[in-house]
Amino acid sequence: MNNFLKHFYVTTALAVLLLSCRVGKSYKQPELVLPAQFDTTTSFADTSSIADIPWTDFFTDTTLKSLIGKGIQYNHDLLIAVKRLEAAQLQAKQAKLLYLPDVNLGITGQYNRPSDNSLNGLSAQGFLQKSHIESYSAAVTLSWEADIWGKIKGRKEIALTQYLQTGEALKAVQTQLVSQIAQGFYNLLMLDKQLQIAQKNLALNDSFLIATKFLKDAGNISILAVQQAESQKQATSLLIPQLEQEIALQENMLQLLTGQLPGKLGRRTSLGDITLQDKLSTGLPVSMVSRRPDVRADELALVIANARVGVAQADMYPALTLTAGGGLESFRSSNWFNIPGSLFGLAAGSILQPVFRKGALKTQFEVSKLEREQAVIRFRQSVLQASTEVSNALVQTDKLKQQQAIASSQTDTLKKAVVNAQWLFKSDMASYLEVITAQGNALQAELNLAMIQRSRLNAMVELYRALGGGWK
Repeated sequence: MNNFLKHFYVTTALAVLLLSCRVGKSYKQPELVLPAQFDTTTSFADTSSIADIPWTDFFTDTTLKSLIGKGIQYNHDLLIAVKRLEAAQLQAKQAKLLYLPDVNLGITGQYNRPSDNSLNGLSAQGFLQKSHIESYSAAVTLSWEADIWGKIKGRKEIALTQYLQTGEALKAVQTQLVSQIAQGFYNLLMLDKQLQIAQKNLALNDSFLIATKFLKDAGNISILAVQQAESQKQATSLLIPQLEQEIALQENMLQLLTGQLPGKLGRRTSLGDITLQDKLSTGLPVSMVSRRPDVRADELALVIANARVGVAQADMYPALTLTAGGGLESFRSSNWFNIPGSLFGLAAGSILQPVFRKGALKTQFEVSKLEREQAVIRFRQSVLQASTEVSNALVQTDKLKQQQAIASSQTDTLKKAVVNAQWLFKSDMASYLEVITAQGNALQAELNLAMIQRSRLNAMVELYRALGGGWK
């Protein structure tokens, strides 16, 4: 038994001496092309960003916050992502045990009745004085591969990084969900506003139709004026069921995003109640790379690809495996557990150098390097895509603010034009076509203003998401 321990310690010490011979390169973030700053009005010293604001503080409307909270709790896509994270967590925990040896317990019993004229039969009769052979064994075996080239460390790194990547993917799903719910809610408020506008204009159209009928009965205008006024009223009436349909579909979409059955969505907020922040700080572009979860997930994919290159390279080098075992063994069941007579032990060390595997190991190594290069490209593309999304959102927030100011002024002008046209028509100083045109233009301007208000709110949400906000 002393010799057994001596050989085991010697082989273990040899393995420890070789552990520093790791192959593969440590991960280093590739060079990225980023703009110096997103907003020219932002100082380089200002690193604050709206993405650092938790969504509970970024959105102020209580109905919207309730919807987002419900979505985070019940949305099925997010729940699936949570389960993926839980599975990755279990794999990461298991990866921490990769350095430990494999331990197996085996109990075997064998009965063999060889031919009397066979070599085994003659041996059994001469040696054991029996016509059959029995063998019983109960043993614990231990096998451990020395991580000489960092192969096991690389596999552990891959599993832990995959867990982190799954966590970033979960955050990315949440940021997208928060954005979808907020934009859907703002779209619903726009539809509510447009429905109110259509109903109000329908009442104006009805009043004008009644006036044209009186003038026609008095012989001042022809039946054509009445028909034109009625057609204008019908066109406005057509908007109402269309908008009611869009409202119902949008409500169902929001219910789906929040994991609820289709149905009406209670709300007291109107489009005009939503306030916009004048200062939307973006922070520095380099901060976005570490904040935005989908970009982080792509970078972690690159870390995994880099680790796989090291593992593939290590597979081509010798593997040192240490084995040890011990237990009870006997040719007779009656003295199987006779101690110390039935005790046995073994220790061994082996080095296996792959020589010819039909080019599989070399091919896998080259493929893993190409996959790492692909991961670099995807990471850079992800950063470029994120930068473009932030830039686009900034342009939208700026230009839509200008559009809203112009559209608001235009709406006021056309509302006054409708009033003036109606007075001039009653005074026989304007034709019915001028009144109808003024009403149509005013209706379209009001609908367009509501649409611009919605688009501006959505651009603010998109900027928040593009910068990496929504998962906190």
